[in-house]
Amino acid sequence: MKRAIVLVIDSMGIGAMEDCFEYGDVKECNTLCNVAREAGGLNAPNFFKLGLGNLGDVKGIQKNENPIAQYGIMKEKSKGKDTTTGHWEMMGLILEKPFKVYPKGFPKEITDEFIKRTNCKGILANYPASGTKIIEELHSEHEKTKFPIVYTSADSVFQIAVDIDIIPLETLYKYCEIAREILTDEYNVSRVIARPYRKIDGKPQRIGGLRRDYSVEPFKDSTCDKILKNGGCVLGIGKIEDIFVGRGISHSIHTSGNTEGLNITLKAIKNELNLNEIKTKRYDVKDFDKQFIFTNLVDTDMLYGHRNDYKGYASAIEEIDTYLPKITEAMTEDDLLIITADHGCDPTVKGTDHTRERVPVLVYSKNITPKRLDDINSFEYISQRVLDWLKI
Repeated sequence: MKRAIVLVIDSMGIGAMEDCFEYGDVKECNTLCNVAREAGGLNAPNFFKLGLGNLGDVKGIQKNENPIAQYGIMKEKSKGKDTTTGHWEMMGLILEKPFKVYPKGFPKEITDEFIKRTNCKGILANYPASGTKIIEELHSEHEKTKFPIVYTSADSVFQIAVDIDIIPLETLYKYCEIAREILTDEYNVSRVIARPYRKIDGKPQRIGGLRRDYSVEPFKDSTCDKILKNGGCVLGIGKIEDIFVGRGISHSIHTSGNTEGLNITLKAIKNELNLNEIKTKRYDVKDFDKQFIFTNLVDTDMLYGHRNDYKGYASAIEEIDTYLPKITEAMTEDDLLIITADHGCDPTVKGTDHTRERVPVLVYSKNITPKRLDDINSFEYISQRVLDWLKI
């Protein structure tokens, strides 16, 4: 059985795109290199073996004259710098028109319709904010009013935070479903995100494992759909199912963070998962001769990039590095591994939002010929490598 594995290190960009100014970013944006520099160097010997240090000045990861992988840098062709846009382009969907952003909060017609349809009586905030700070600032008022906390960022997101000991988790998810129905067409919001939290030791703490992303429906078949239609199986690990609204995903496991995502990916490669227990309702794939394992590792972005925590970001990269030999050793000669990112989120520059950056790409298999990959002008390169490997 032929297998392709794509591991997305969320937001690990490697240098500003030429048009970064159009997105409010500075040319100094370089998530990976800046994190490595500020952290005093990365301890990542396995990324060194793959050739990651050949892509830039990554302190702690030297250049390698004899890497075991193919290595390069990809530019994003689509308009945007968000999770949906990046992942969609990897799977062959190019966005000519960017999703809309709301730097001053959402207009009254949106919030009024949301309040009316959810019957939530009112909302708090409605402005761009850090998710951790806003629940600290508004928890007392949320506790008093029972109103959901609605906020956005420089990206195209409508985020809803509630204390699930005050408003049940099922109600939060329903709020998000209603918001998703509203925020289409002219409002064109990329994602609605459920941000559940509760007080732990007296302090509001987000619960990452219960987060849900409600993306827009892909506008045409992606690489995932093509794999299913050609006798394959598509396993989404992390928030992959949410990003594609379940479309093209035959099996799915949501995760609470990178450690769980890495362990599940390793189990998938070792064929230790019971696929019958994780199949989605939308598809019933029984016999297949091709498999696509698609993993998103979100901690780099969610826990560290958006919180300007370069030390945490560096530690997350180093943790991923420790899993690389386990993954490559478990692979067979019929497996292809691609490691990449979907955008940037440089914790060392001003602001807490995504940054418009190029991304690294590492391609490994047991019998691959190592080389530099030049002139990759679209994330769609991932799609083509996967389809070629699976012979679709």
